[in-house]
Amino acid sequence: MHTENMLVEQIRTTLQETADAGDAEFAVGKPKQADHGDYASNVALVLAKKRGVNPKSLAEELQTKLAGDERFTKVEVAGPGFLNFTLSPAAWQGALADILKAGDKFGRREKTGEKIQVEFISANPTGPLHLGNARGGYVGDVLANVLACAGHTVEREYYINDAGGQIETLGRTLKGEDDAYAGPYVDELRKRLDLKRSDRELGTEAAEHVIKEARKTIERMGITFDEWFSERKELHDKDEVNRTLGDLAKVDATYEKDGALWLKSTHYDDEKDRPLLRSDGSPTYIAADLAYHYHKFVTRGFDRVINIWGSDHHGDVTRLKAGVEFLRKAEHFDGKLEIILTQFVLLVEGGEAKKMSKRAGTAVRPEELLESVEPDVIRFFFVMKSVDTHMDFDLDLAKEHSQKNPVYYLKYAYARIAGIIKKSGGSGKGKKGGQADLGRLGEPAETALIQQLAEWPQVVAETADDYQIQRVPHYALAVADAFHKFYEQCQVVSDDQDLTAARLQLVEATKLTLEQVGAVLGIELPEKM
Repeated sequence: MHTENMLVEQIRTTLQETADAGDAEFAVGKPKQADHGDYASNVALVLAKKRGVNPKSLAEELQTKLAGDERFTKVEVAGPGFLNFTLSPAAWQGALADILKAGDKFGRREKTGEKIQVEFISANPTGPLHLGNARGGYVGDVLANVLACAGHTVEREYYINDAGGQIETLGRTLKGEDDAYAGPYVDELRKRLDLKRSDRELGTEAAEHVIKEARKTIERMGITFDEWFSERKELHDKDEVNRTLGDLAKVDATYEKDGALWLKSTHYDDEKDRPLLRSDGSPTYIAADLAYHYHKFVTRGFDRVINIWGSDHHGDVTRLKAGVEFLRKAEHFDGKLEIILTQFVLLVEGGEAKKMSKRAGTAVRPEELLESVEPDVIRFFFVMKSVDTHMDFDLDLAKEHSQKNPVYYLKYAYARIAGIIKKSGGSGKGKKGGQADLGRLGEPAETALIQQLAEWPQVVAETADDYQIQRVPHYALAVADAFHKFYEQCQVVSDDQDLTAARLQLVEATKLTLEQVGAVLGIELPEKM
Protein backbone atom coordinates (compact mmCIF):
# COMPACT_ATOMS: atom_id res chain seq x y z
CA MET A 1 0.00 0.00 0.00
CA HIS A 2 1.38 3.38 -0.95
CA THR A 3 1.59 6.02 1.74
CA GLU A 4 2.08 9.76 1.87
CA ASN A 5 5.29 9.55 3.92
CA MET A 6 7.89 11.47 1.91
CA LEU A 7 10.80 9.29 3.01
CA VAL A 8 8.88 6.09 2.34
CA GLU A 9 8.10 7.23 -1.19
CA GLN A 10 11.74 8.17 -1.77
CA ILE A 11 12.86 4.73 -0.60
CA ARG A 12 10.20 3.08 -2.75
CA THR A 13 11.37 5.00 -5.83
CA THR A 14 15.01 4.14 -5.13
CA LEU A 15 14.17 0.45 -4.75
CA GLN A 16 12.11 0.41 -7.94
CA GLU A 17 15.03 1.88 -9.87
CA THR A 18 17.75 -0.18 -8.17
CA ALA A 19 15.89 -3.48 -8.40
CA ASP A 20 14.31 -2.78 -11.79
CA ALA A 21 11.00 -3.53 -10.07
CA GLY A 22 8.71 -2.03 -12.70
CA ASP A 23 5.13 -1.93 -11.43
CA ALA A 24 5.68 -4.61 -8.75
CA GLU A 25 3.66 -4.00 -5.58
CA PHE A 26 6.00 -4.19 -2.62
CA ALA A 27 5.80 -2.65 0.84
CA VAL A 28 7.96 -0.10 2.61
CA GLY A 29 7.11 0.65 6.20
CA LYS A 30 8.08 0.66 9.84
CA PRO A 31 9.64 -2.61 11.05
CA LYS A 32 7.95 -4.34 14.00
CA GLN A 33 11.09 -4.04 16.12
CA ALA A 34 12.84 -0.70 16.61
CA ASP A 35 16.32 -2.26 16.45
CA HIS A 36 15.60 -3.39 12.88
CA GLY A 37 16.13 0.12 11.58
CA ASP A 38 13.89 3.00 10.54
CA TYR A 39 12.17 1.29 7.62
CA ALA A 40 11.90 -2.18 6.11
CA SER A 41 10.88 -3.56 2.72
CA ASN A 42 9.82 -6.91 1.28
CA VAL A 43 10.93 -5.91 -2.24
CA ALA A 44 13.35 -8.84 -2.58
CA LEU A 45 10.68 -11.34 -1.51
CA VAL A 46 8.19 -9.98 -4.03
CA LEU A 47 10.63 -9.83 -6.96
CA ALA A 48 12.28 -13.19 -6.17
CA LYS A 49 8.92 -14.93 -6.44
CA LYS A 50 8.29 -13.34 -9.84
CA ARG A 51 11.79 -14.11 -11.13
CA GLY A 52 12.13 -17.56 -9.63
CA VAL A 53 15.32 -16.72 -7.70
CA ASN A 54 16.42 -17.00 -4.08
CA PRO A 55 15.01 -13.98 -2.16
CA LYS A 56 17.90 -13.77 0.30
CA SER A 57 20.45 -13.71 -2.52
CA LEU A 58 18.48 -10.98 -4.28
CA ALA A 59 18.26 -9.00 -1.03
CA GLU A 60 22.05 -9.26 -0.59
CA GLU A 61 22.54 -8.04 -4.17
CA LEU A 62 20.32 -5.02 -3.51
CA GLN A 63 22.11 -4.40 -0.22
CA THR A 64 25.43 -4.10 -2.09
CA LYS A 65 23.95 -1.72 -4.67
CA LEU A 66 22.46 0.52 -1.99
CA ALA A 67 25.54 0.60 0.24
CA GLY A 68 26.80 3.88 -1.26
CA ASP A 69 23.51 5.76 -0.90
CA GLU A 70 24.20 8.69 1.47
CA ARG A 71 20.66 8.58 2.81
CA PHE A 72 21.36 5.27 4.55
CA THR A 73 23.84 4.67 7.35
CA LYS A 74 23.00 0.99 7.27
CA VAL A 75 21.22 -1.46 4.94
CA GLU A 76 20.78 -4.95 6.38
CA VAL A 77 19.31 -8.22 5.15
CA ALA A 78 16.99 -9.85 7.67
CA GLY A 79 15.13 -13.16 7.80
CA PRO A 80 14.31 -14.81 4.47
CA GLY A 81 15.05 -11.65 2.46
CA PHE A 82 13.77 -8.48 4.07
CA LEU A 83 15.78 -5.26 3.72
CA ASN A 84 16.10 -3.03 6.78
CA PHE A 85 17.17 0.60 6.39
CA THR A 86 18.66 2.95 8.97
CA LEU A 87 18.52 6.50 7.65
CA SER A 88 21.38 8.97 7.88
CA PRO A 89 21.13 12.33 9.65
CA ALA A 90 21.19 13.95 6.19
CA ALA A 91 18.04 12.06 5.22
CA TRP A 92 16.19 13.27 8.30
CA GLN A 93 17.46 16.81 7.77
CA GLY A 94 16.10 16.64 4.22
CA ALA A 95 12.75 15.51 5.60
CA LEU A 96 12.70 18.54 7.89
CA ALA A 97 13.41 20.82 4.95
CA ASP A 98 10.48 19.24 3.09
CA ILE A 99 8.16 19.85 6.06
CA LEU A 100 9.17 23.51 6.27
CA LYS A 101 8.69 23.91 2.53
CA ALA A 102 5.19 22.38 2.69
CA GLY A 103 4.19 24.79 5.47
CA ASP A 104 0.50 24.69 6.34
CA LYS A 105 -0.08 22.19 3.52
CA PHE A 106 2.05 19.58 5.29
CA GLY A 107 0.08 16.34 5.47
CA ARG A 108 -2.72 17.65 3.23
CA ARG A 109 -3.27 15.85 -0.04
CA GLU A 110 -4.51 17.32 -3.29
CA LYS A 111 -8.22 16.92 -4.05
CA THR A 112 -9.08 13.34 -5.00
CA GLY A 113 -12.48 14.01 -6.56
CA GLU A 114 -14.13 11.47 -4.26
CA LYS A 115 -17.33 12.69 -2.60
CA ILE A 116 -17.93 11.19 0.85
CA GLN A 117 -20.82 11.53 3.26
CA VAL A 118 -20.28 10.88 6.96
CA GLU A 119 -23.58 10.43 8.81
CA PHE A 120 -23.35 10.37 12.59
CA ILE A 121 -25.22 10.85 15.86
CA SER A 122 -28.66 10.60 14.16
CA ALA A 123 -30.31 9.82 17.51
CA ASN A 124 -34.05 9.11 17.55
CA PRO A 125 -35.81 12.39 18.48
CA THR A 126 -37.64 10.72 21.35
CA GLY A 127 -35.24 11.85 24.07
CA PRO A 128 -32.12 13.92 24.75
CA LEU A 129 -28.64 12.98 23.58
CA HIS A 130 -26.45 10.88 25.89
CA LEU A 131 -22.72 10.19 26.13
CA GLY A 132 -22.91 7.35 23.62
CA ASN A 133 -24.25 9.83 21.08
CA ALA A 134 -21.46 12.22 22.03
CA ARG A 135 -18.85 9.55 21.35
CA GLY A 136 -20.27 8.92 17.89
CA GLY A 137 -20.43 12.68 17.34
CA TYR A 138 -16.79 13.34 18.06
CA VAL A 139 -15.70 10.23 16.15
CA GLY A 140 -17.69 11.31 13.10
CA ASP A 141 -16.46 14.88 13.24
CA VAL A 142 -12.78 13.94 13.53
CA LEU A 143 -13.09 11.26 10.84
CA ALA A 144 -14.64 13.84 8.50
CA ASN A 145 -11.68 16.15 9.23
CA VAL A 146 -9.21 13.36 8.45
CA LEU A 147 -10.94 12.54 5.15
CA ALA A 148 -10.95 16.21 4.16
CA CYS A 149 -7.25 16.46 5.03
CA ALA A 150 -6.69 13.43 2.79
CA GLY A 151 -8.17 15.34 -0.16
CA HIS A 152 -11.76 14.09 -0.22
CA THR A 153 -14.87 16.25 -0.46
CA VAL A 154 -16.76 15.52 2.75
CA GLU A 155 -20.29 16.28 3.94
CA ARG A 156 -21.52 15.75 7.50
CA GLU A 157 -25.14 14.71 7.97
CA TYR A 158 -27.58 14.16 10.81
CA TYR A 159 -30.53 11.88 9.92
CA ILE A 160 -33.70 12.82 11.83
CA ASN A 161 -35.89 9.75 12.40
CA ASP A 162 -39.06 11.84 12.71
CA ALA A 163 -41.44 9.24 11.28
CA GLY A 164 -42.55 5.77 12.28
CA GLY A 165 -44.08 4.19 15.33
CA GLN A 166 -41.73 5.80 17.87
CA ILE A 167 -43.24 9.22 17.16
CA GLU A 168 -46.76 8.03 18.05
CA THR A 169 -45.35 6.19 21.07
CA LEU A 170 -43.76 9.46 22.24
CA GLY A 171 -47.17 11.15 21.88
CA ARG A 172 -48.86 8.43 23.94
CA THR A 173 -46.11 8.67 26.57
CA LEU A 174 -46.73 12.39 26.97
CA LYS A 175 -50.45 11.70 27.46
CA GLY A 176 -49.65 9.11 30.11
CA GLU A 177 -51.01 6.26 27.96
CA ASP A 178 -47.58 4.59 27.53
CA ASP A 179 -44.38 4.38 29.56
CA ALA A 180 -41.89 3.79 26.74
CA TYR A 181 -39.88 6.90 27.58
CA ALA A 182 -39.03 8.37 30.95
CA GLY A 183 -36.99 11.10 32.56
CA PRO A 184 -37.25 14.78 33.43
CA TYR A 185 -37.44 15.76 29.76
CA VAL A 186 -40.84 14.05 29.48
CA ASP A 187 -42.24 16.27 32.22
CA GLU A 188 -40.66 19.32 30.57
CA LEU A 189 -42.37 18.48 27.26
CA ARG A 190 -45.73 17.98 28.96
CA LYS A 191 -45.52 21.51 30.35
CA ARG A 192 -44.69 23.01 26.94
CA LEU A 193 -47.13 21.20 24.65
CA ASP A 194 -50.88 20.98 24.12
CA LEU A 195 -51.63 17.35 25.01
CA LYS A 196 -55.16 17.42 23.55
CA ARG A 197 -54.13 16.31 20.07
CA SER A 198 -53.58 13.07 18.19
CA ASP A 199 -50.66 10.87 19.19
CA ARG A 200 -48.86 11.60 15.93
CA GLU A 201 -49.37 15.37 16.06
CA LEU A 202 -48.22 15.52 19.65
CA GLY A 203 -45.28 13.19 19.04
CA THR A 204 -44.18 15.17 15.97
CA GLU A 205 -44.13 18.48 17.84
CA ALA A 206 -42.36 16.88 20.78
CA ALA A 207 -39.72 15.45 18.45
CA GLU A 208 -39.15 18.93 17.00
CA HIS A 209 -38.45 20.23 20.50
CA VAL A 210 -36.04 17.36 21.16
CA ILE A 211 -34.16 18.07 17.92
CA LYS A 212 -34.01 21.79 18.73
CA GLU A 213 -32.30 20.95 22.03
CA ALA A 214 -30.01 18.46 20.27
CA ARG A 215 -28.90 21.19 17.87
CA LYS A 216 -27.92 23.40 20.82
CA THR A 217 -25.95 20.58 22.43
CA ILE A 218 -24.18 19.68 19.20
CA GLU A 219 -23.23 23.32 18.68
CA ARG A 220 -21.70 23.37 22.16
CA MET A 221 -19.79 20.22 21.24
CA GLY A 222 -18.18 22.16 18.38
CA ILE A 223 -19.81 20.10 15.63
CA THR A 224 -21.42 21.58 12.53
CA PHE A 225 -23.55 19.49 10.17
CA ASP A 226 -23.90 20.33 6.50
CA GLU A 227 -27.34 18.72 6.40
CA TRP A 228 -30.09 17.83 8.86
CA PHE A 229 -32.12 15.30 6.86
CA SER A 230 -35.76 14.78 7.87
CA GLU A 231 -37.11 11.27 7.24
CA ARG A 232 -40.70 12.55 7.35
CA LYS A 233 -40.27 15.53 5.03
CA GLU A 234 -37.73 14.15 2.56
CA LEU A 235 -38.80 10.52 2.29
CA HIS A 236 -42.41 9.94 3.36
CA ASP A 237 -43.93 13.25 2.26
CA LYS A 238 -42.21 12.89 -1.14
CA ASP A 239 -43.22 9.22 -1.55
CA GLU A 240 -39.55 8.17 -1.77
CA VAL A 241 -40.20 4.96 0.15
CA ASN A 242 -42.67 3.63 -2.44
CA ARG A 243 -40.34 4.64 -5.26
CA THR A 244 -37.53 2.68 -3.62
CA LEU A 245 -39.76 -0.37 -3.17
CA GLY A 246 -40.51 -0.18 -6.89
CA ASP A 247 -36.79 -0.15 -7.60
CA LEU A 248 -36.30 -3.26 -5.49
CA ALA A 249 -39.16 -5.02 -7.28
CA LYS A 250 -37.42 -4.38 -10.64
CA VAL A 251 -34.52 -6.62 -9.61
CA ASP A 252 -36.71 -9.29 -7.98
CA ALA A 253 -35.50 -8.33 -4.49
CA THR A 254 -38.93 -8.61 -2.82
CA TYR A 255 -41.82 -11.01 -2.37
CA GLU A 256 -45.19 -11.05 -0.59
CA LYS A 257 -46.01 -13.35 2.31
CA ASP A 258 -48.75 -13.22 4.95
CA GLY A 259 -49.92 -9.90 3.59
CA ALA A 260 -46.51 -8.26 4.07
CA LEU A 261 -43.74 -7.33 1.63
CA TRP A 262 -40.35 -8.92 2.30
CA LEU A 263 -36.76 -8.19 1.27
CA LYS A 264 -34.69 -11.18 0.14
CA SER A 265 -31.86 -10.14 2.43
CA THR A 266 -30.72 -13.77 2.90
CA HIS A 267 -29.31 -13.50 -0.65
CA TYR A 268 -26.61 -11.31 0.92
CA ASP A 269 -25.81 -13.29 4.07
CA ASP A 270 -28.55 -11.98 6.35
CA GLU A 271 -29.80 -14.63 8.79
CA LYS A 272 -33.40 -14.17 7.61
CA ASP A 273 -35.43 -12.12 5.16
CA ARG A 274 -36.75 -8.80 6.47
CA PRO A 275 -40.18 -7.17 6.12
CA LEU A 276 -40.37 -3.91 4.19
CA LEU A 277 -44.12 -3.36 4.49
CA ARG A 278 -46.22 -4.70 7.36
CA SER A 279 -49.52 -6.45 6.70
CA ASP A 280 -51.30 -3.11 7.33
CA GLY A 281 -49.21 -1.51 4.53
CA SER A 282 -47.05 0.66 6.81
CA PRO A 283 -43.30 0.74 6.01
CA THR A 284 -40.76 -0.74 8.38
CA TYR A 285 -37.56 0.95 9.52
CA ILE A 286 -35.48 -0.84 6.86
CA ALA A 287 -37.79 0.37 4.07
CA ALA A 288 -37.26 4.00 5.03
CA ASP A 289 -33.53 3.42 5.53
CA LEU A 290 -33.20 2.00 2.02
CA ALA A 291 -35.07 4.99 0.59
CA TYR A 292 -32.63 7.18 2.50
CA HIS A 293 -29.64 5.37 1.02
CA TYR A 294 -31.13 5.61 -2.47
CA HIS A 295 -31.15 9.34 -1.81
CA LYS A 296 -27.50 9.24 -0.73
CA PHE A 297 -26.12 7.24 -3.62
CA VAL A 298 -28.43 8.01 -6.53
CA THR A 299 -30.02 11.40 -5.89
CA ARG A 300 -26.98 13.04 -4.30
CA GLY A 301 -24.23 10.98 -5.90
CA PHE A 302 -21.95 10.15 -2.98
CA ASP A 303 -19.07 7.85 -3.89
CA ARG A 304 -18.71 6.65 -0.33
CA VAL A 305 -21.17 6.70 2.56
CA ILE A 306 -19.97 6.14 6.11
CA ASN A 307 -22.62 5.59 8.79
CA ILE A 308 -21.54 5.79 12.42
CA TRP A 309 -23.98 3.93 14.65
CA GLY A 310 -24.13 2.77 18.23
CA SER A 311 -23.30 -0.90 18.76
CA ASP A 312 -26.94 -1.61 19.67
CA HIS A 313 -27.69 -1.30 15.93
CA HIS A 314 -25.37 -4.17 14.94
CA GLY A 315 -28.38 -6.23 13.87
CA ASP A 316 -29.28 -3.65 11.22
CA VAL A 317 -25.95 -3.76 9.40
CA THR A 318 -26.37 -6.88 7.26
CA ARG A 319 -29.97 -6.16 6.23
CA LEU A 320 -29.13 -2.60 5.18
CA LYS A 321 -26.10 -3.70 3.19
CA ALA A 322 -28.23 -6.39 1.51
CA GLY A 323 -30.81 -3.82 0.47
CA VAL A 324 -28.12 -1.47 -0.84
CA GLU A 325 -26.70 -4.30 -2.97
CA PHE A 326 -30.12 -4.78 -4.57
CA LEU A 327 -30.40 -1.03 -5.16
CA ARG A 328 -26.94 -1.07 -6.74
CA LYS A 329 -28.23 -3.62 -9.25
CA ALA A 330 -31.34 -1.57 -9.95
CA GLU A 331 -29.60 1.79 -10.36
CA HIS A 332 -26.08 0.70 -11.42
CA PHE A 333 -24.18 2.91 -9.00
CA ASP A 334 -20.71 2.15 -7.65
CA GLY A 335 -20.96 3.91 -4.31
CA LYS A 336 -19.57 2.12 -1.28
CA LEU A 337 -21.42 1.79 2.04
CA GLU A 338 -19.42 1.41 5.24
CA ILE A 339 -20.79 1.21 8.77
CA ILE A 340 -18.80 1.92 11.93
CA LEU A 341 -20.23 0.75 15.26
CA THR A 342 -19.25 2.57 18.44
CA GLN A 343 -19.28 0.78 21.77
CA PHE A 344 -20.84 2.05 24.97
CA VAL A 345 -19.50 4.74 27.28
CA LEU A 346 -19.42 4.77 31.06
CA LEU A 347 -18.81 7.93 33.05
CA VAL A 348 -16.41 7.15 35.89
CA GLU A 349 -15.93 9.45 38.89
CA GLY A 350 -14.20 8.53 42.10
CA GLY A 351 -13.77 5.01 40.78
CA GLU A 352 -17.52 4.48 40.34
CA ALA A 353 -19.29 4.08 37.00
CA LYS A 354 -22.76 5.30 36.19
CA LYS A 355 -24.60 3.15 33.65
CA MET A 356 -26.83 4.93 31.18
CA SER A 357 -30.32 4.12 29.96
CA LYS A 358 -32.23 6.63 27.86
CA ARG A 359 -35.53 4.80 28.30
CA ALA A 360 -35.20 4.79 32.09
CA GLY A 361 -34.31 8.46 32.03
CA THR A 362 -30.91 7.94 33.69
CA ALA A 363 -28.73 8.91 30.73
CA VAL A 364 -25.91 11.37 31.34
CA ARG A 365 -26.31 14.22 28.87
CA PRO A 366 -23.34 15.72 26.99
CA GLU A 367 -24.26 19.19 28.24
CA GLU A 368 -23.82 17.97 31.83
CA LEU A 369 -20.26 16.96 30.96
CA LEU A 370 -19.65 20.22 29.09
CA GLU A 371 -20.53 22.18 32.24
CA SER A 372 -17.68 20.62 34.22
CA VAL A 373 -15.00 19.67 31.66
CA GLU A 374 -13.29 21.72 28.95
CA PRO A 375 -14.76 20.92 25.50
CA ASP A 376 -11.34 20.13 24.01
CA VAL A 377 -10.66 17.59 26.75
CA ILE A 378 -13.99 15.86 26.18
CA ARG A 379 -13.37 15.70 22.43
CA PHE A 380 -9.82 14.38 22.84
CA PHE A 381 -10.82 11.73 25.38
CA PHE A 382 -13.66 10.44 23.21
CA VAL A 383 -11.41 9.82 20.19
CA MET A 384 -8.45 8.34 22.08
CA LYS A 385 -9.80 4.78 22.13
CA SER A 386 -10.78 2.49 19.28
CA VAL A 387 -14.54 2.67 18.74
CA ASP A 388 -14.87 -1.12 18.96
CA THR A 389 -13.92 -1.07 22.65
CA HIS A 390 -16.03 0.02 25.61
CA MET A 391 -14.94 3.32 27.05
CA ASP A 392 -14.66 4.54 30.63
CA PHE A 393 -14.63 8.33 30.62
CA ASP A 394 -12.44 9.25 33.60
CA LEU A 395 -14.01 12.45 34.90
CA ASP A 396 -11.32 12.98 37.54
CA LEU A 397 -8.52 12.81 34.96
CA ALA A 398 -10.47 15.01 32.54
CA LYS A 399 -10.64 17.76 35.18
CA GLU A 400 -6.95 17.47 36.04
CA HIS A 401 -4.91 20.56 35.15
CA SER A 402 -1.53 18.88 35.11
CA GLN A 403 0.59 16.84 32.75
CA LYS A 404 -1.27 13.72 33.91
CA ASN A 405 -4.06 14.95 31.63
CA PRO A 406 -2.97 14.15 28.05
CA VAL A 407 -4.73 17.21 26.64
CA TYR A 408 -2.94 19.50 29.10
CA TYR A 409 0.33 17.77 28.21
CA LEU A 410 -0.25 18.43 24.49
CA LYS A 411 -1.32 22.03 24.98
CA TYR A 412 1.62 22.70 27.27
CA ALA A 413 3.98 21.50 24.53
CA TYR A 414 2.41 23.86 22.00
CA ALA A 415 2.45 26.80 24.44
CA ARG A 416 6.12 26.14 25.16
CA ILE A 417 6.84 26.12 21.41
CA ALA A 418 4.97 29.39 20.90
CA GLY A 419 6.87 30.92 23.82
CA ILE A 420 10.25 29.92 22.39
CA ILE A 421 9.43 31.42 19.01
CA LYS A 422 8.09 34.63 20.52
CA LYS A 423 11.06 35.07 22.86
CA SER A 424 13.60 34.41 20.10
CA GLY A 425 11.88 36.62 17.56
CA GLY A 426 11.21 33.54 15.44
CA SER A 427 14.46 33.85 13.53
CA GLY A 428 15.45 30.79 11.50
CA LYS A 429 18.33 32.63 9.81
CA GLY A 430 21.98 31.79 10.24
CA LYS A 431 24.70 34.25 11.27
CA LYS A 432 25.22 35.33 7.65
CA GLY A 433 21.52 36.02 7.17
CA GLY A 434 20.92 32.97 4.98
CA GLN A 435 18.71 29.94 5.62
CA ALA A 436 19.56 27.87 8.65
CA ASP A 437 22.02 25.05 8.12
CA LEU A 438 19.89 22.03 9.02
CA GLY A 439 23.05 19.94 8.81
CA ARG A 440 23.79 21.15 12.34
CA LEU A 441 20.95 18.96 13.61
CA GLY A 442 22.32 15.55 14.53
CA GLU A 443 21.62 15.04 18.21
CA PRO A 444 19.49 11.93 18.98
CA ALA A 445 16.68 14.05 20.47
CA GLU A 446 16.64 16.28 17.35
CA THR A 447 16.49 13.30 15.01
CA ALA A 448 13.79 11.61 17.12
CA LEU A 449 11.62 14.73 16.87
CA ILE A 450 12.09 15.00 13.11
CA GLN A 451 11.20 11.32 12.77
CA GLN A 452 7.90 11.93 14.57
CA LEU A 453 7.06 14.98 12.47
CA ALA A 454 7.77 13.11 9.22
CA GLU A 455 5.11 10.54 10.14
CA TRP A 456 2.16 12.96 9.96
CA PRO A 457 1.28 12.52 6.26
CA GLN A 458 1.29 8.76 6.74
CA VAL A 459 -0.93 9.06 9.81
CA VAL A 460 -3.45 11.00 7.69
CA ALA A 461 -3.26 8.52 4.80
CA GLU A 462 -3.62 5.43 6.97
CA THR A 463 -6.46 6.88 9.05
CA ALA A 464 -8.37 7.95 5.94
CA ASP A 465 -8.01 4.37 4.75
CA ASP A 466 -8.91 2.36 7.88
CA TYR A 467 -10.83 4.94 10.01
CA GLN A 468 -8.79 4.18 13.14
CA ILE A 469 -9.00 7.78 14.34
CA GLN A 470 -7.44 7.02 17.73
CA ARG A 471 -4.18 7.07 15.77
CA VAL A 472 -4.40 10.88 15.54
CA PRO A 473 -4.53 11.81 19.25
CA HIS A 474 -1.85 9.23 20.02
CA TYR A 475 0.31 10.73 17.29
CA ALA A 476 -0.22 14.20 18.78
CA LEU A 477 0.99 12.96 22.16
CA ALA A 478 4.00 11.26 20.55
CA VAL A 479 5.01 14.58 18.95
CA ALA A 480 4.51 16.41 22.26
CA ASP A 481 6.60 13.80 24.05
CA ALA A 482 9.39 14.01 21.46
CA PHE A 483 9.36 17.79 21.68
CA HIS A 484 9.53 17.86 25.48
CA LYS A 485 12.55 15.51 25.36
CA PHE A 486 14.20 17.65 22.69
CA TYR A 487 13.64 20.77 24.78
CA GLU A 488 15.14 19.14 27.87
CA GLN A 489 18.21 17.80 26.05
CA CYS A 490 18.94 20.51 23.47
CA GLN A 491 19.24 24.20 24.33
CA VAL A 492 17.34 25.94 21.54
CA VAL A 493 18.72 29.48 21.87
CA SER A 494 22.46 29.71 22.48
CA ASP A 495 25.53 31.75 21.53
CA ASP A 496 25.96 29.50 18.50
CA GLN A 497 23.83 31.47 16.04
CA ASP A 498 23.82 28.83 13.30
CA LEU A 499 22.81 26.06 15.71
CA THR A 500 20.16 28.32 17.21
CA ALA A 501 18.75 29.02 13.74
CA ALA A 502 18.62 25.32 12.88
CA ARG A 503 16.91 24.41 16.13
CA LEU A 504 14.41 27.22 15.72
CA GLN A 505 13.54 25.79 12.33
CA LEU A 506 12.88 22.44 14.01
CA VAL A 507 10.70 24.21 16.58
CA GLU A 508 8.81 25.98 13.75
CA ALA A 509 8.24 22.64 11.99
CA THR A 510 6.91 21.15 15.22
CA LYS A 511 4.54 24.08 15.65
CA LEU A 512 3.10 23.85 12.16
CA THR A 513 2.72 20.06 12.47
CA LEU A 514 0.85 20.35 15.77
CA GLU A 515 -1.37 23.01 14.20
CA GLN A 516 -2.32 20.59 11.44
CA VAL A 517 -3.00 17.85 13.99
CA GLY A 518 -5.01 20.22 16.18
CA ALA A 519 -7.14 21.24 13.20
CA VAL A 520 -7.93 17.61 12.41
CA LEU A 521 -8.79 16.87 16.04
CA GLY A 522 -10.84 20.06 16.25
CA ILE A 523 -9.06 21.34 19.35
CA GLU A 524 -7.55 24.73 20.11
CA LEU A 525 -3.85 24.94 20.91
CA PRO A 526 -3.04 27.99 23.09
CA GLU A 527 -0.08 30.35 22.65
CA LYS A 528 0.33 30.56 26.42
CA MET A 529 -0.92 28.68 29.49
